Amino acid sequence: MTLIKSISGIRGTIGGKVGDNLTPVDAVKFASAYGTWLKKAHSKDKLKVVVGRDARISGPMIHNLVVNTLIGLGIDVIDLGLSTTPTVEIAVPLENADGGIILTASHNPKQWNALKLLNNKGEFLNGEEGAKILAIAEAEAFEFSEVDDLGEITINDAYMDIHIDEVLNLALVDVDAVAKRKFKVVVDGVNSSGGIVIPNLLEQMGVEVVKLYCEPNGHFPHNPEPLKEHLGDICALVLKQKADFGIVVDPDVDRLAFISNDGEMFGEEYTLVAIADYVLSKTPGNTVSNMSSSRALRDITHKHGGSYQASAVGEVNVVELMKATNAIIGGEGNGGIIYPESHYGRDSLVGVALFLTYLAGLEMTVAELKASLPQYFMSKNKIELTPEIDVDAILVAMTEKYKDEGISTIDGVKIDFESTWVHLRKSNTEPIIRIYTEAATQTEADTLALRIIQEIKEVVN
Repeated sequence: MTLIKSISGIRGTIGGKVGDNLTPVDAVKFASAYGTWLKKAHSKDKLKVVVGRDARISGPMIHNLVVNTLIGLGIDVIDLGLSTTPTVEIAVPLENADGGIILTASHNPKQWNALKLLNNKGEFLNGEEGAKILAIAEAEAFEFSEVDDLGEITINDAYMDIHIDEVLNLALVDVDAVAKRKFKVVVDGVNSSGGIVIPNLLEQMGVEVVKLYCEPNGHFPHNPEPLKEHLGDICALVLKQKADFGIVVDPDVDRLAFISNDGEMFGEEYTLVAIADYVLSKTPGNTVSNMSSSRALRDITHKHGGSYQASAVGEVNVVELMKATNAIIGGEGNGGIIYPESHYGRDSLVGVALFLTYLAGLEMTVAELKASLPQYFMSKNKIELTPEIDVDAILVAMTEKYKDEGISTIDGVKIDFESTWVHLRKSNTEPIIRIYTEAATQTEADTLALRIIQEIKEVVN
């Protein structure tokens, strides 16, 4: 059982002891810290915060605790109820709110939940802001409002529909072109809010939808991280239904993966690559992804005459670098699409609409599209952390071992070899070390990963 405080928010498992897990007391404590920080940051008589949640089982409990804590601080709440991360992100500026909270543990299993915190632009807080909130929580420096100054709740359950409208109105989304193709698509909504919003979006684009695990009851039918080893059911159903492709999202709908028409993974790394190829063909410019993402985005960007840069892992880091380089599109290799024409947040709805528009203009299948893109293969592994493992010592040792190669220590350690790379970093969301490798073949990527894992074990021992 774990409580993780990081740039990604406050994330933990439900139940157990206060301070060790995301208990009701911890949820109130960190909501109080966020509300207190907002009041200090904004010199206004009345503040407003947007709150939404995914469909996980603990959602209603955490939701009620957080909303009523904000009310107790004298902050008004726009309550979206069941929602998605990108939906809350677009709602904050549309509501002229001072901040937002998304209650979701994203791709983590059902025993997890989290408070993901937004600023008044609907963007994730940076490290400095997060540190201030953690300090307020640690000191329990809260002051609640008297009875006449309590906040009020306004319920607005229309925002997933508003979000769909925003996406369909994007200049590079062509609903008519998509509708003419009469696509058939299987959707795995992992029994969360994506099971509602993605089929609705598709149907409004004239797509025939086959639903799989689209009941938002929080009982995830498989590990909710959209990786190949978890997606056997949708791969089989795409083939059985003779669908054009399949769509998989995580519980809060900010990660997007496709299944090709042949029942094989399109590859979550290639979600961003394919959509960037379309966007850059219409609006050339720069791109950004994180250091754990495929070199394929770099290749596509150069093909269209743009410049590519890599940031530290974490949406806030990608967004910061995108703004600094005026990037047209960016995101993360985990299937996260950030398209500033919509907003600065990973958004599966935006990704789906752009991908469909791209596909509608091509005379090829999804499998053929994948084969036309630059070909790289990744191996994604992890090592579970125990208290005696010194992550910093491991990273220092690996840096020294490969000091004659291309080394970056912006985020963990990334080692660039001539035709391959490896990225080692401590996760912000789980007690693990992530080991990502990429090469020209899957065998080469897997072999490199096994070698690095063995070298790490030797350092630990």
